[in-house]
Amino acid sequence: MSSTVTPFDQRIRITALRLYFLLAIPLIVFSKSAWSETHWLFELLEVAGVFLIISGVLGRFWAILYIGGQKNRSVVQDGPYSICRHPLYLFSTIGVLGFGLMLGSIVLTLFLAGSVFAILSMTAAREEQYLRATFGAEYDAYARRVPRILPRPSLFSGPEFVTFSVPTLSRNLSDALVFLALIPLAELAEGLHEMSGLPHFLIW
Repeated sequence: MSSTVTPFDQRIRITALRLYFLLAIPLIVFSKSAWSETHWLFELLEVAGVFLIISGVLGRFWAILYIGGQKNRSVVQDGPYSICRHPLYLFSTIGVLGFGLMLGSIVLTLFLAGSVFAILSMTAAREEQYLRATFGAEYDAYARRVPRILPRPSLFSGPEFVTFSVPTLSRNLSDALVFLALIPLAELAEGLHEMSGLPHFLIW
């Protein structure tokens, strides 16, 4: 099906996320977890955060195995794309969720992950204008059956074998490194909070 709708310019999403994190830096630097003195709880949140960040990275690679080389060329409906239409955005949100937990704050976790989820949801909606215009009834049927970002695991289905694009998977490595960088970034924020004389406010 021909389409006069152009694909969404991903540079807009990248720029929006970069600006968002720049604006969030002062909140991260000058806030301190109210549970930092309760070491066992803070450590528990930190471990959970690391687990979620790594899960987000692995999930992104999983999604790339299916979508790599096929984006905007066909309606991929297997593997992670059988449980939600935008698994890359799902796992990106999970990674940011982990970053918030590493900071030891439920408030920051909800704010960071919620804001990223909102930006990615708007991006997904814009992307789907092109997909609906390009694939028509096939994508409409897929969208009616599978949720946009929040997954429905009971829908999972996958083929026995998957063919993937090595160059696309390699390019995704840089995105993965960005998410892995959240781990030392959270440790850096914790170190700054322990510095004497640095103004801060407690946040739950």
